Formats: sequence, structure tokens, C-alpha cells
Amino acid sequence: MSKIEHCHPDVELLDRDAILAIQRRKLTALGTRLADSPEWVAHFAKAGMKPTDLVDHAALAASPTLEKVDLRDRYPFPMLTANMGQVRRFIATSGTTGLPVMFGMTARDLDHLLASQMCRILKAAGVNPSDRFYQGYGYGLWVGGLALDVGLKAFGATNFPLGPGRSELAVTYLKDHGYTACSMSPLWLMTLVNAARDMGIDPKTEWKLRVGLFGGQSVSAKFRDELEAALPAGFAAQNIYGTTEAGGPVVGISCPYSHDRDEMHLINEDTIITEVLDPKTMKPVAPGEVGELVVTTLDKEASPVVRWRTHDLVRLSDHPYDCPCGRKGMPLIGRIIGRNDDMLKVRGVIVFPTQIEDIIANTEGTVKEAWHIEIDREDKILEEITVEMEKARGCNLSQADLAAKVQHLIHSRLGIRVNVVCRDQGTLPRYEAKAVRVHIKK
Repeated sequence: MSKIEHCHPDVELLDRDAILAIQRRKLTALGTRLADSPEWVAHFAKAGMKPTDLVDHAALAASPTLEKVDLRDRYPFPMLTANMGQVRRFIATSGTTGLPVMFGMTARDLDHLLASQMCRILKAAGVNPSDRFYQGYGYGLWVGGLALDVGLKAFGATNFPLGPGRSELAVTYLKDHGYTACSMSPLWLMTLVNAARDMGIDPKTEWKLRVGLFGGQSVSAKFRDELEAALPAGFAAQNIYGTTEAGGPVVGISCPYSHDRDEMHLINEDTIITEVLDPKTMKPVAPGEVGELVVTTLDKEASPVVRWRTHDLVRLSDHPYDCPCGRKGMPLIGRIIGRNDDMLKVRGVIVFPTQIEDIIANTEGTVKEAWHIEIDREDKILEEITVEMEKARGCNLSQADLAAKVQHLIHSRLGIRVNVVCRDQGTLPRYEAKAVRVHIKK
């Protein structure tokens, strides 16, 4: 493996105690800033605290958590800690379950903080300033495209901001422009791979991609392996993780060493505190255990968050501070398992959509990116579910036999019997960004 380089070695190579010392200092400064906000004062009062109590990690652990309902109650610009005249940009959550929540960004939030965080992400993933970068995330109020644009400008790579969609044009540009790095949904890149083959283009020999940053959609290691196998030799699919509330895709990234273990570094721990907590007790989990990611932004000026519950579940690494890349103070976590609020309970059995995805991805003859679950009620406590999937062209099994095989594997793995419907390849929806995996019957 080539020599590992670091964007900010003075921070990235610190041990955990040194990172914790930075966090303590910044927590104190954050508490002082929040004390000037009546909304934040009222929020801390719910736990019998003042923002200025926020002086160390013990005080943070005693602080109230923050959720979307807390912000929606303060619509339209919740808990803003900068004057509107200082805000240069707003970003927002998706709003799939109600009005989007707005988060402001000052000039410093955009041009310094976000730029620095994204440069570290890009460097850790293996991007070089000499790369031609296909930026495939969307724009508008969503932070994905904005964050990559800001990061690539500061980093020095050449940005081709195609955004999502226009598959035939993207396939042609990938060949003619010689893009060497990319960012997009992994499902969308697989869609482009298949579209290229249909157009008579071999992505493995006619594209030049060597690294991709994939977020917004957790996929199985098997799917990632198939994606890498379809692209030029040595191509690495690096997982990236973040949230709008944290300031963008700035929380986690895999490095060349953690990639093979399907793990990511919490790479910006000097500006974002990330706790991995038992969602019931809100206590830290031990290495190897699954917990919910809870984030606190230390440096954001306009819209900081304190103990924001992401509801994203991850497994803390068995050895979170032991990576050969040298980032001993930046803990390792696994890929996103699912969300607390995506969990289904089927005849008393807990089921995450990612478990279904793992089974489909590991079954020969299926189309890995094309599947969803149909349910008949919103509360997700169910008697039955239906899994729809596709049979890949060239598969020798009949649709009925492939469906029966997947049904058997789901029963063996999860202990429940589900309905499985198999379709022809190309029948089910494709997604340019986040895939909708759970559909409610109408």
C-alpha cells in the first residue's frame, strides 16, 4: 500500500487524549456562545442546566438531547446563533416527514470550517488535487453537492459538477473526460455501469475512475465489492457519512486501511464530537457493540447542535483506536446499519431494511440495486411484508425459483417468512440519490 498522507497531520496524528483536550476547550467556548441565545438557554433549562455548564464531557453527557421536533417547534429558523445578516447560506433536511428544518451557515462556516472538514475527508479517502472529479450529488437546499463543491475548490481538484441524472450523458463524459474520482449514491453509479454496458462501453477498460466517495445510502460489502469489480482495477469505493445537522458529509470516511474492514474514521473529531450511545440508556457502547450516533458541532457559528440524535445505528469497531493509517485519536465505526425509525417489527421480529439488502446482494442472479419492501401501515408493527426484487439478465433460474431462494434465505437468516415477488430487470425504480426502500401500500 502507498504511503498514507494526512491533510492536517498536526491534528489527525494526535492520540485520543489530545483530541479529548481539544474537545473540552471547545465545549467551554460553545457553552459561552450558546448562553447568548434565549432558545438555547431554554433548551438547557429542561435538564436543569445552563449552557455555561458545558465545560467537559461529563457535562455534555448530562445535557439534553436534541431532535427534529425540538427544532420544528421553533420554525422557521430554529436556534439560530448568528444574526440573519451574518448568514450567507441555508441548508435543510429532506423534509420527508414534515417541513424541512433550516440550518444557517456564516461565511466562516462555509469558507473555513466546511472547506477544512471536506479537505480532510477527500485526502483521507485517497483523492488527489490532480484528480478530475465527477461531483454527482444534488443541489438546492440539500448540503451534499454544496459540501463537495466547497471542499473540491479548497482542495484543488478539478470539479465537474454534473449532479444526479442524465445517465447517457454521464456515461459518455466518464469516458471522454477521463474522470478519475467521483461522489454520488453507490446505487446511481451501478446504474451508470449498467447503462454504459447497454451503450457498448466497458467501464472497466474505458473509464479511468480510481476512487469514489459514496454516501446517502448504506450498502452491503457485497454490493461494494461488485461495484469495485465492475470498474478499473484498483478502484476503491470509500464510505462517507454525515448529516445536514452536523454540517454536511463531514462526520466519517474510510481510509485505505479501514476500507477493507468496512469501517470509517470519525475524521473531524476536533470540530464534531460523535458519541456512539445505546439508544435506550443513552450510555456509551463498548467496542464491538451497536449504538446510535449522537453529534455535537463545536465550531459552527450559525446553527450549532448539541447532542443531536441522528437515529443512525452503527457498530463501534472492536479496535476503534488502532488503524495503521496513524489516526489513533479518530475512532473507527462500521457502515450505517439502519435507523431506529426505519426499523420494522414483523410478527415480533426486529427487521432492518439493510438486513434484506444484505441477503439480496449476496444472492447470485439478483439485481443488487433494485429492491424494496412493501408494508401496509405506517406504524411499522406488521403481520407481513412483501419484498420486491429483480432477476438479473442471464440468470438461469426462473423468477419463481429465485423468489423462493430469497424467501428461504430470509427465513433462515431472520426467522420470519415474507412474501417475495421477483420482476424482470429494469422493472423497479432506480434512484439518483437516497433510495426509498420501504413503500407503504396505497
